Amino acid sequence: MSLSDLGPGYQERETWTRQMDFIMSCVGFAVGLGNVWRFPYLCYKNGGGVFLIPYLLIVFVGGIPIFFLEISLGQFMKAGSINVWNIAPLFKGLGYASMVIVFFCNTYYIMVLAWGFYYLIKSFTATLPWSSCNNEWNTPSCIEIFHHQDCKNASFANITVGSSNMTCADLADARSPIIEFWENKVLSISSGLDEPGKMNWELILCLMAVWVLVYFCVWKGVKSTGKIVYFTATFPYVVLIILLVRGVTLPGAYDGIMYYIKPDWSKLEEAQVWIDAGTQIFFSYAIGLGALTALGSYNRFNNDCYKDAFILALINSGTSFFAGFVVFSILGFMAAEQGVDISQVAESGPGLAFIAYPKAVSLMPVAPLWAALFFFMLLLLGLDSQFVGVEGFVTGILDLFPGKYYHRYKREIAVAICCLLCFIIDLSMVTQGGMYVFQLFDYYSASGMTLLWQAFWECIVVAWVYGADRFMDDVARMIGYRPFPWMKWCWSFITPCVCMGIFLFHLVNYKPLTYNNVYVYPWWGEVIGWCLALSSMLCIPVSLLYKLFRAKGTFKERWAHLTTPVWGAHHLEYMAPDIKSLSSMSPGTDDNKVIIFESVM
Repeated sequence: MSLSDLGPGYQERETWTRQMDFIMSCVGFAVGLGNVWRFPYLCYKNGGGVFLIPYLLIVFVGGIPIFFLEISLGQFMKAGSINVWNIAPLFKGLGYASMVIVFFCNTYYIMVLAWGFYYLIKSFTATLPWSSCNNEWNTPSCIEIFHHQDCKNASFANITVGSSNMTCADLADARSPIIEFWENKVLSISSGLDEPGKMNWELILCLMAVWVLVYFCVWKGVKSTGKIVYFTATFPYVVLIILLVRGVTLPGAYDGIMYYIKPDWSKLEEAQVWIDAGTQIFFSYAIGLGALTALGSYNRFNNDCYKDAFILALINSGTSFFAGFVVFSILGFMAAEQGVDISQVAESGPGLAFIAYPKAVSLMPVAPLWAALFFFMLLLLGLDSQFVGVEGFVTGILDLFPGKYYHRYKREIAVAICCLLCFIIDLSMVTQGGMYVFQLFDYYSASGMTLLWQAFWECIVVAWVYGADRFMDDVARMIGYRPFPWMKWCWSFITPCVCMGIFLFHLVNYKPLTYNNVYVYPWWGEVIGWCLALSSMLCIPVSLLYKLFRAKGTFKERWAHLTTPVWGAHHLEYMAPDIKSLSSMSPGTDDNKVIIFESVM
């Protein structure tokens, strides 16, 4: 008996054309902007090369185990981020939580792509607009070359430097043209969250263009997405290699690279170093978003997902480490050119992509070419992550509608609604106060705290509710051999302790959100942020309590019923020892269009 015998209404799940499509999609999703700017920044902040010790340790006790858990769970259950928790229906709130997180992530993440697209368009000029102070958005404080070397002697404090009318004493308040382009032209930033101001029509067009591109790359499903990411996932590596070759030939590059890898052993004593390592891994591995589960669900049942997990982890962490050399060769050059310490030119988040890099390319020969190359790479790095994020969200939504709700254009309509809804929310981020809104989403909605909470419960449910040994047996049934027991130990003990430890440290050391270390968010802005965070975190306990109170019988009976797996039809073909009893079912009835039954295998 095959799945096609289950009735005309049953829709057999789409699978990857080639297994390499799955690998490339995971690479495209997990390897993104966080690898290019966040990892190098955390390295220099936390002692350079010594940061690799806690990073690699947490990779093996947290990153790889949960990465493997999510992919194998999706492959085993053949479902997206919601229905995959039919393995323990009482905890289906985990699926809803991941859907909320990935929706928020899809909403704000694409703003980085809109900014990148805007810079890409502005790169096609003879002179880069952020390289000079002769523009309408520049202020009298703008200065192109700082001439720090002329002002080292205090006795020269009042002399005029360069072609500007500034003295050495005025340099403290001087502003680079790239900072003014970013804040005055691109963002037109207001004084605070309470002043949204007007919309930037140029950014609206860029945002619309990126969303249209995402829609047409995702609407036909994984067969089209899997082919597109071959280009979007590999081209950034070509650009990174070119930028590295160019970067290491610049003056000051050696100092920058040594700053990146030189270990500061005293940093290992600081708890914050270990916290940063943990949050970076969960962030860059895209754990807890449900998208990895969705990607795994399109695998063939017997795919070796255990091997895939290690390959993908190696690619992800290797890319982060490699990108550090690219970043710090350029930052070393910038520091030498400006006559300042490297720590003064290295910034985190959008600041590194839209301030440090544009400044670097503006100082290179044939600057517009380097600028276009970099921002095209930035666009591709973000696009493949956005493709898979939208794919994961739409997969979870469609899995809620069984075969009897089949519609020919169901998928296309779902993707369109998703993109349109996100675009409407994004309009709040293209205003003059948009950066404050963007940072609220970034800090709270898909932050380390929500991902750690999600990962903790994933381990608890699989290891202690469903059973770690039981799931190891299921994995062995799929891949043909039993994974190393280390995975089971991590799911059961080590990883939950690591996740909860980092989570509690975050709460204890919580600091109010600020922008640029100057603007402090108002109390009501903090409230909005916590609402974003709790909207996903509360899905798990609220759903659990709701299901328990709605069930009948004693607590023991309710627990037993609600933790009994709900198996999908594909388990018949691959796992059930006896399926003859199903032959009496008459295919074609509404009840059998999608056969989902409960049993304890």
